[in-house]
Amino acid sequence: MNQVRLGIVGVGNMGGAHAKNVLANKINRCVLSAVCDIDPARLKDYPSVPQFTTYKQLLKSGKVDAILIATPHYSHPTIGLAAFQAGIHVLSEKPLGVHKADCERFIAGHAGTNLVFSEMFCQRTDPYYIKIRELVRGGELGAIRRANWIITNWFRSEAYYASGGWRATWAGEGGGVLLNQCPHNLDLFQWICGMPQRVRAFCSLGKYHHIEVEDDVTAYMEYATGATAVFITTTGEAPGTNRLEITGENGKLVYENNLITFTRNEVPTTEFSRTTQSLFNVPANKTTTFPLGNDHGGQHNAILQNFVDAILDGTPLIAPAAEGLNSVELGNAMLYSSLKNKTIELPLDGAAYKRTLNQLVKNSRFTKKAVHPGTVAGAEFTKGFGK
Repeated sequence: MNQVRLGIVGVGNMGGAHAKNVLANKINRCVLSAVCDIDPARLKDYPSVPQFTTYKQLLKSGKVDAILIATPHYSHPTIGLAAFQAGIHVLSEKPLGVHKADCERFIAGHAGTNLVFSEMFCQRTDPYYIKIRELVRGGELGAIRRANWIITNWFRSEAYYASGGWRATWAGEGGGVLLNQCPHNLDLFQWICGMPQRVRAFCSLGKYHHIEVEDDVTAYMEYATGATAVFITTTGEAPGTNRLEITGENGKLVYENNLITFTRNEVPTTEFSRTTQSLFNVPANKTTTFPLGNDHGGQHNAILQNFVDAILDGTPLIAPAAEGLNSVELGNAMLYSSLKNKTIELPLDGAAYKRTLNQLVKNSRFTKKAVHPGTVAGAEFTKGFGK
């Protein structure tokens, strides 16, 4: 095989963008060989590409070696598992699934195959985050004491939430800012700092929008090492902030406005504290900056190219899908902590969270109508609130 025949399942905003990039030959050795969507109107943009209205038809067509899943969140594992059974490689948009138990089911279905399984964590290609991870994981900061990420530049309007009936509902999306906007940030957070031991979070449901899911989150995390972290996000704040600060024994790292600043102590904090005779002085330090300009890496195209290269050449994946479990678990733990009003120990009890989510779906204020079996999502959701 000298090229990958790619099928895209779901050609809405993201899927459509991926399709256009492949058609524009921005992905080497990759050809768009099929598109699939439950809305026939969306397929009209691809008159020269084989079209399907159900993913099952596409998987049985023999026209694809791999698929990119860009459908509503709940359907990612279902479609991906069917692809594995058909011997087809999978690249899933984020999140891997709505809840931990579904992600584990998805990952288990891939085990034992020789198929490539990746996730669209495009921010892992950003030179800034790559550098931050290098400084933290490489020990430049020393033992981590505290991390803080204020990521509030995810503003979304009421019109955005009204643009799709599945958006911002427990039944259609399974969550809000933590499941839609922040999977990238949660992935980067654990990619850089690792997974915490426990989480206590406060999530406001529909605080700034006419929605039933979370649009404002403040979470506190504790690590086995004694380090702590705070994660703050919302879709209701403008102008927003994107500031990541990580403090360790050897100093402080700050990333904001396309600039990494590393203030390095000449003497580690603990050593200075225990040896100085001064009552108020702090360790002498030196500041280094890493201005990497406006280069934020290859993003979506880089992940898709890496997926193709992994299939054809065995190239290591930038974002193995199994690692996508961590961001979902963090988001689930934050919501579960808030809903139960208590601290949640990790690993999260995925079955318990699933039961809670199912109850939220059952009690949803939004209405749902069934559609014919075999569609991408299996259901459609009306805009606005039900009775």
